[in-house]
Order: sequence, then C-alpha cells, then structure tokens
Amino acid sequence: MSLLRDLYISRGPAASFSAVGVFWGSFAALVPVLKPQVGLSDGQFGLALLITSIGAVMAMWLAPLAERALGAGALGVLTALLAVATLLPGHTVTGVTFTLAMLGVTVTSGTLDVAMNARVSALEAQVGRSLMNLNHAVFSVAYAVCAMGTGLAREMGLGPAAVLTGSGLLIGALMLQAFAAPVADAEQEADGMEVAPLPWTLLLPGGMIILIAFMSEQATEGWSALHLERNLNAGAAQGALGPALLGMTMAVGRLAGQVVANRVSEKAVIRWAAITAGVGACIAASAPSLGVAYIGFSILGLGVSVMAPTAYAWIGRMVPNRFRSHAISRISVVGYAGFFIGPPMMGFLSEGFGLSTSFLVIGGTLFVVPLMLVPVLTRRAVS
Repeated sequence: MSLLRDLYISRGPAASFSAVGVFWGSFAALVPVLKPQVGLSDGQFGLALLITSIGAVMAMWLAPLAERALGAGALGVLTALLAVATLLPGHTVTGVTFTLAMLGVTVTSGTLDVAMNARVSALEAQVGRSLMNLNHAVFSVAYAVCAMGTGLAREMGLGPAAVLTGSGLLIGALMLQAFAAPVADAEQEADGMEVAPLPWTLLLPGGMIILIAFMSEQATEGWSALHLERNLNAGAAQGALGPALLGMTMAVGRLAGQVVANRVSEKAVIRWAAITAGVGACIAASAPSLGVAYIGFSILGLGVSVMAPTAYAWIGRMVPNRFRSHAISRISVVGYAGFFIGPPMMGFLSEGFGLSTSFLVIGGTLFVVPLMLVPVLTRRAVS
C-alpha cells in the first residue's frame, strides 16, 4: 500500500516519467529498421545521435529556467512538446532529417528529464518520503512495455511512422495527467532556491556515477536489439525482448530500491549495483546464444537500475536542505549527458570493432564506479 500511496503523491511527475519511457522504449525496438530507413551506417547513426546529444545537453543548462518560466504547468507543457516531437523521427528518410527530428526529441526529453527529477525532489522534501526510485521504476515499466509492444507491432508489419504515431498519442494522454495532478508551488520553489557554494569535488563524482549509469542504460536500450538480431540471429520480437528485459529488470530493481532505501547505505548499494551491472554487460557481450544474452541484459538491468536514483539521494543527504535543488540540478547536467553519450559511443565502437566489443567497453566503464568514484565520494562525505 505504501508504494501506491507514494505513486499517488507523485502522480504528476510519474506521468512525465512514463511519457519519456514510452518514446525511448519504442525507439529502442525500432533502431534495427530506423537505421536502414534513413540510410545510415553504424558510425553515421552514432554520429547523428552524438549531434542530437550535444544540443540536448546544452538545453539542460536552461532546464531550470524553463521550469521556472512555465511554473506549475511545466511538466504538462514539456510532456505535450514531447508528444509532438515523437511523431517526427518515424517519417524521416534521410540522415539529415532524422538528425533534426531526433534533436527535437532529445532537447525536449532532456529538459523534461531535469524538470521531472527536480519536481520529485521537491515533493520528497514536502512529504518527507523517498520517491525517486519509484518514479524511475515507472519510467522502466513504460519503457519495457513499449519496447515489447513495438517488437510485436513490427512482427505485424507496422513501420516506424505508425509505431511512433501511436506512441505520440499515448504521450498526449499522459500529458493530461501531468497537467491535472497537483504540484508544488513553482514560484515558491524558485524563490527559495539558493545558489550554493558546492564544491565540484562533491558534485563531479556524484554526477559521473549518474552519467555512467545513464550511459550504460541508454547504450543498451539503443543497441541491444541490434546486437541480438545481428549477432545472434534474433527475429524482430526476439530482438525487442533485449531492451524490454532491461526495462523490466530495471523496474524490479528500482521497486526493490524503494523498499531498501532506508536500510542500506548508499555507498554499499552503488558499489554492488555497479559490479552487478558490469558483470551483466560482459555476459551479454560474449553470449553464445539468445538465452545467455537475455540473462546478461537482465543482470545489467538489475544492477544499473538503482545507481542513479541512489546517487541523487546520497548527494541530497550530503548537502544542506536549502542547497538541495541546486545540487541536484548540477549533477543532473553532468549525469544526463550519459543518456546521450552512450548510443553514439556504441555506434563508433561498433563501426570499428563490433557490437560485442561495444558492450564489453560498457562493462569495463561500470567497474570504474566501485574502483574510483565511490571511494572519492566516500572521502568527500566524511571530510
């Protein structure tokens, strides 16, 4: 019952988390057909995503200003813009138009990401309860359902335009909930937020943990279906099961994280979660069969699921309450770059060395978290 109560409390941002999951789940399962539709190689596809990522990260710097300007309706307006942007990529037939369409999606999605995380943080402060893992779990559920649904739609012969049109309509319905749900007073939040003298020795390692988590997550979302179909001869639905399993196991991991948030230290959770995710990525990369690959992606999802929400909670606990919003906005800018670095990095590595090597690199990067970043942040926490 407590999970349902927490979901009710955060139903506004939860609708926006769902909307983001709808697009990226659909997109992940469409990559194998979108890439040839627009006539791009692996490297060119990665470059297109890199270009869109640069614009998105730049927009994130302005996200707090956008939220402040839009006030209480920020989540609704940004969710509506995402619904419109979702319609565009499926209709593109060239690399240039695809890049422009995806730029619209990533700028809108990135701004919404920062705004909805900030809104959850504000709600946590108001009600005195942890809500971050639950809302990230909502994203994962929406992502998994839409990834699998897209795979089935492809088996039925539907193309990217039809699938993303349906996704856009679903996001439009979620927009109504984002508008209707009560939210914190945006003006009061803006007036109360101080610019904190927070050191980058605190913010940078915390942001890098989030960056690596999101990079691993988004790289797997964007390229797991292609890895399964190209290297293990999976069909469309079997390929879509890769990102769908990632989303489902991430949802399970985040719901579990919501339960244990007050029982285990953030340091221990992040350390073991990163090790688990790294092992899963390596298993998926070297899998000799579909079954083993599915196990690898499932282990990866369970581990990576709690890394970012727990890092947010850890940083939030280490700074004074009046500086919390400022700290979260800064680590979000660092961390959300991972959402956009992962897919183009995978494309470049795949072009030169193959997708299996790309996933091995993701696994190695995850091991950086327990070996370097957690010790650095731990020393900062006790200093």
